[in-house]
Amino acid sequence: MQLNGLIFTLPKEIKLLIGAFIIVLSIGFFTGLLFVGETSSTNPNGIEEQYLGNEDDENATVMRFKKSDQEMLTLVHNHILSMAIIFFLVGLLVAITKLNNKLKIFLIVEPFVSVVLTFGGLYLLWKGMLWMKYIVMFSGILMTLTYSLSVLIVFKQLFQKR
Repeated sequence: MQLNGLIFTLPKEIKLLIGAFIIVLSIGFFTGLLFVGETSSTNPNGIEEQYLGNEDDENATVMRFKKSDQEMLTLVHNHILSMAIIFFLVGLLVAITKLNNKLKIFLIVEPFVSVVLTFGGLYLLWKGMLWMKYIVMFSGILMTLTYSLSVLIVFKQLFQKR
């Protein structure tokens, strides 16, 4: 079965379903990024403070406490499972686009690596490996860029005439 370019041959109803799915999924994805921005997790020190707390900082404007075992395990578990499903579905859609094979494989596989590095990295940061905050930040940015590029390609090809 030839998958490359299959998106062009899908019936209109399926294209509309995929388009609606991509829009709603993207609203959810980017709302999550707004939350990250609101919690000061958009820089390495903010990431560290969000999970390890800032009780020692007398000048802190917002007091944060180190996350508990249960909070961290819940966060890592929920994000890894939900993002695995998100990137599996987006990967299936990318698989049926017409793209260079190496780019396609990168867009399909990279998000899974970033999910493990981002949320595994948060857990390791919480456990005391402070340098992981840089890995978390880099992998989070890469995951977002990969997601954005993937959905733009799918959306463009979804309504493009062959």
